[in-house]
Amino acid sequence: MSLHSPATAARPTPAASAPAPARSHSRLSAVIRVTSGNFIEMYDFFLFGFYATYIAAAFFPSTSEYAALMMTFATFGAGFFMRPLGAILLGSYIDRIGRRKGLVLTLAIMASGTALIAFVPGYATIGLLAPLLVLIGRLLQGFSAGVELGGVSVYLSEMATPGNKGFYVSWQSASQQLAVICAAALGYLLNQNLPREIIADWGWRIPFFIGCSIIPVVFYIRKSLQETEAYLAQKSHPTFRQMMRTIAANWPLVTAGAMLIVLTTVAFYLITVYTPTFGKSVLKLSTKESLLVTLCVGVSNFFWLPVMGAVSDRIGRWPIMAACAALTALTAYPALSWLIAHPSFGNMVMVELWLSFLYGAYNGATIVALTEIIPVQIRTTGFSLAYSLATALFGGMTPLLSTWLIEATGDKAAPGYWMAGAAVISLSATFLVYRGIVKERTAVPG
Repeated sequence: MSLHSPATAARPTPAASAPAPARSHSRLSAVIRVTSGNFIEMYDFFLFGFYATYIAAAFFPSTSEYAALMMTFATFGAGFFMRPLGAILLGSYIDRIGRRKGLVLTLAIMASGTALIAFVPGYATIGLLAPLLVLIGRLLQGFSAGVELGGVSVYLSEMATPGNKGFYVSWQSASQQLAVICAAALGYLLNQNLPREIIADWGWRIPFFIGCSIIPVVFYIRKSLQETEAYLAQKSHPTFRQMMRTIAANWPLVTAGAMLIVLTTVAFYLITVYTPTFGKSVLKLSTKESLLVTLCVGVSNFFWLPVMGAVSDRIGRWPIMAACAALTALTAYPALSWLIAHPSFGNMVMVELWLSFLYGAYNGATIVALTEIIPVQIRTTGFSLAYSLATALFGGMTPLLSTWLIEATGDKAAPGYWMAGAAVISLSATFLVYRGIVKERTAVPG
């Protein structure tokens, strides 16, 4: 089966209306402009996980704290099932009309979902309408996020200087870590300056309001993005039907790409979004301590992602991916098991920083690898679909499944099994892509 796209109908990009190539602006400016929307989108995602216990009390009242928390994480996870749909519809739109216009559209959709979550009154005020509106907000966020990460990654890969794609593309994930840092820092400041009762009542909404206030600024700077030279150089762009045929022809590659991303997305949501809940509910640490751990993880991720992205430019993608996936499979459960036996703030920091290193190193090589193995004509759609499938089926379910695994097994370190399993899947995919069947059908650098 061919892994190359079918011929596409001629559809030249109008030269008169096309923005000037990205080289007319500094590359640093372009990186900041394109990742700014990614930052705000991920910032809102993290807030939902960080304040899960308060959101549960506000929108999903129950006599059981466990049941309310499960409903909250189920709503959080529901947004991820919209991602594949967003990847296909919005991804094909971006591949057809341009990277810049598509990234502006995704930001507008995301802003609508964020505003719903920030401003909807609680269950006590409007009853069942409250959780319904929150669910709609999450679905809108998921639909937008289905292509946001792919759109940003593809844009960065196409504007990168020769031999530095790993370094450039790593800033997509690095911008997410800035979102983690900002969200955790805000949460820590709130807990330092507001009584717990106020935070539980309405204070948890403050970071969401701040996110809403930033969106107009981000929208303005993203609108000034220039189109990439790689997109403008294409003489034709596929129609939606042609892209779907290409995706179908390349299904082994998209599936392998999704398997590569499984470890990235599971590790990410485990060590960032789920960490505050794990620290408070399982280790019985204070809210401030749990948020400080998350802050440390964000800083660590922010360091390792570009470093290991640059290293992958020098030594290749697959050695880093294989080594980190294997180490994760071997150490995830033992590390969490040791932490459960010796719960403390310092020990949690050590374990999370180890997992952060594995995540940052693996992700720094993997995201750029995915942009390289997808045919250029469907690069945004194919990347986004692979990423979205992995996130919907594995990563987005991590907080929910971690909570359930602990309750069902009685083993507080059970999330380690989930992370180790994800590592085995991605390790298999690494060899499949770089040393197996898929490599025989497409050229893969590294």
